[in-house]
Formats: sequence, structure tokens, C-alpha cells
Amino acid sequence: MKSIGVVIPIYNTEKYLAKCVESVLNQNYEALQVVLVDDGSSDDSGEICDDFARRDSRVKVIHQVNKGKIESRYIGAANAKTDYITFVDSDDWIDIHTYEKCREQFYEDPDIIN
Repeated sequence: MKSIGVVIPIYNTEKYLAKCVESVLNQNYEALQVVLVDDGSSDDSGEICDDFARRDSRVKVIHQVNKGKIESRYIGAANAKTDYITFVDSDDWIDIHTYEKCREQFYEDPDIIN
């Protein structure tokens, strides 16, 4: 089974963060690694990230000084040890079948799935 890395750059989104991360962790596609990049948040986002990492071994947390969303995505992708990389914004959430639907395209060994 191909593995998928889900990079979530985070900056002060404590209100939405749990719903976002839970939507990824609850996927019916299990070969996931979730990389949460706390980009210098001044709210409780960093603590929420750490709590998810304590509860689920698929979650990796990176805390950094604020570098912006693009740099956070780059750092998260560089730290994911997976076959594919995806990105989810920390104030969004995804359908439970999102990554299962991607499986059909894995057999073609794509560079990009849309």
C-alpha cells in the first residue's frame, strides 16, 4: 500500500485545528503520516498538535519560529517519509474518503493526483 504524507501548516488556528486533524486521521485509508508544522503560533495550536502526537503515532509535530505557509509546507514535506505528499490547510477539513479515492490512480505511478 502506498503511503501518503499529509502536511498541515499551522498558525493560530486553534478554533479549527482539532476538526482539521481529526478529518485526516479518520480517513478510511490507513497508510498515512500526518506532519503538523506549528509555525510560531501564539495561541494554543502548538499544544493541540502535541496532544495529537501523544495520542496517535502517525502524527509528527514540528515547532518553528514563524516562517510563513510556503516554508512550513516545504519543511513538512521534507520531514514526511512517505510515497506521496498532500497538503491540508489547518482551518479546513476533508471528506473521510479523500485518500481512498486517490488509490485508484496509484497504479499509474503518477507525479501529481488532482
